[in-house]
Amino acid sequence: MRPELLNPLFAPVTSIPGIGPKLDKLLRFLLGRSETPRIADLLLHLPVSVIDRRERPKIRDAAPGTMVTLEVTVDRHRPAPGGRSRAPHLVYVSDDTGAAVLAYFKAYPGQVEKLLPVGEKRFISGTGQLFDGILQIVHPDRVIDEEGFAKLSGIDPVYPLTQGLAIGALRRAVGLALTRLPALPEWISPEVMRRCSFPPIAEALNRVHVPVELTDILPEGPFWSRLAFDELLAGQLALALVRAQLRRPAGDRNAGDGQLRRLIIDALPYSLTNSQQEAVKAIAGDLTQPVRMLRLLQGDVGSGKTVVALLAAAAVAEVGRQTALMAPTEILARQHIKTITPLAERAGLRVAILTGREKGRERKDILARLAAGEIDMLVGTHALIQDDVEFKELALAVVDEQHRFGVRERLALTNKGDAVDVLVLSATPIPRTLVLTYFGDMDVSELREKPAGRQPIETRTLSASRLTEVIDGIGRAVGAGKLIYWIVPLVEESEMDGPKLTNAEERFESLRERFGDKVGLVHGRMRGTEKDLAMARFAAAETQILVATTVVEVGVDVPAATIMVIENAERFGLAQLHQLRGRIGRGSEASNCLLLYREPLGEIAAKRLKVIKETTDGFRIAEEDLKLRGEGDVLGTRQSGLPGFRIARPDVHAQLITQARDEAMRILQDDPKLKGERGEALRCLLYLYERDEALPLIGAG
Repeated sequence: MRPELLNPLFAPVTSIPGIGPKLDKLLRFLLGRSETPRIADLLLHLPVSVIDRRERPKIRDAAPGTMVTLEVTVDRHRPAPGGRSRAPHLVYVSDDTGAAVLAYFKAYPGQVEKLLPVGEKRFISGTGQLFDGILQIVHPDRVIDEEGFAKLSGIDPVYPLTQGLAIGALRRAVGLALTRLPALPEWISPEVMRRCSFPPIAEALNRVHVPVELTDILPEGPFWSRLAFDELLAGQLALALVRAQLRRPAGDRNAGDGQLRRLIIDALPYSLTNSQQEAVKAIAGDLTQPVRMLRLLQGDVGSGKTVVALLAAAAVAEVGRQTALMAPTEILARQHIKTITPLAERAGLRVAILTGREKGRERKDILARLAAGEIDMLVGTHALIQDDVEFKELALAVVDEQHRFGVRERLALTNKGDAVDVLVLSATPIPRTLVLTYFGDMDVSELREKPAGRQPIETRTLSASRLTEVIDGIGRAVGAGKLIYWIVPLVEESEMDGPKLTNAEERFESLRERFGDKVGLVHGRMRGTEKDLAMARFAAAETQILVATTVVEVGVDVPAATIMVIENAERFGLAQLHQLRGRIGRGSEASNCLLLYREPLGEIAAKRLKVIKETTDGFRIAEEDLKLRGEGDVLGTRQSGLPGFRIARPDVHAQLITQARDEAMRILQDDPKLKGERGEALRCLLYLYERDEALPLIGAG
């Protein structure tokens, strides 16, 4: 049960005066919620910068182009003429040194007069510009009377926003949310509070949202760092609870005599790499230990993780038990089954697939065979964790964390068996600090080599102004029978602000004008069967150019494809560029990747393209990515909108990750059931940061 103390923070934001259905919709989008956000979500949405309004010059001394706060008297209004005029509503104001003009475009009649009554004194804040030699402020940020001005600190927070949401409305909502903050108990130990100079949580939230000094909102400052530590501690404590549960003594163990594994290895068309052999050995060792396995297998695109997972499943099948492999997308699940089936058949291993597409009698038949123990390995998507999916004896859960399943999904899968061993696959090599952040203290195996026969990929960067040359080159490649991926960032025309991006349908049409039926199209809005057909036609070389969005980023395997063009490459993260490029270079022919960028290139984008051009080593790319962009993109969370950390930033708070982990371990040693006063406080922490799915484990087994 959630502690009652937290109820004010779990109230919907619509309980705040002034937040109606329209604002609710905008806040859902901004805060990444499918339902109405909680007041806690507002309080944990932190500002990114501040505006300093403490500079209060006279009108005569105001420097154009700077943020100024003026104390003025309102002299007169000149409303916009009626009809369709685009002229602004002008307000003439003055002080003892001169006059200035405030301009409001598309103003509601009467609204500006009410805000700025003639003859009254007002404090005006905004960016001043010279217009016909007179200081002008267009749409001032702040217009406030003397009483209101006395209450302001003079420093305003600036928040990340979404289209249609005004900064003033968000500031008002956050201000009211702060008044709902209950007196929370302290969950951080006095020793850590002292060592890290952390303030209490209420002070941290108030100082970040209502800064007194410009430095109050810096991520490395004490206020933000306190909140980052809370978030990291909640994550580490949840992982530690899961790990304590998974590390319990495990009874009968799950590895046989190696007979099935030998049959699979003999059926492989190549030898296992050294790191594959080491990983297989480590997993077999884990499966014979008296505690459950919890291992992360990370390797680059095409380093052979699926084969290692299959050998782990074979070890389990040797003692008559079952394996589940859960992938985040259907395309990836089908790719796994395509790799696994021919090898499994050679060893007599019975495999099946279960996704949202298997329905009716087919699904019933799969579930019946699974419950009877007639399927050794079931591959699938979230469909695997539905209530009616029952294994006869599940012993191994393989979770492909391409975009990170939450603790909840992982637990739902392992709860389908007794003392289930867990193997997590990651196709994005993850720097060690992030392994700790996202996975806790797992055992880690790394696959650093590519299987024999893989060809190097040459990567080049070209300005989009040379598009015609690129298309001519593609024409020559099509004539030579080559297969080409052409990647674009969008499905169709976007309403996004900023420079126009290429979209898939537009590029498909333009290439089809030149190459006819040799061009195919695949994107995320197509039905599964349509996507499969487009992919199958490309794999069979019926089409030679496949125009696609990032839907092909994972799990697409066409060894004959040797060329990739990525348009608007500057818009993609490093990890994503690396994943996309990994779709080529999978066969015996040399491959080429062309990155087309729009000029001018920003500094970060230029660095990204330089890194991707210089190396194909995913581990180095992951480290560089962490330096350039923080943690979001390393795990693919930014693009896919999946849960990362809202407050903690591994590039700034790396040393806090280790401290949070040590603290979580200490807590579980001293108080594994989270009882007593501090235990109650820690339960508040887990609920506040939505890590409470780990709490039921305290009473389990």
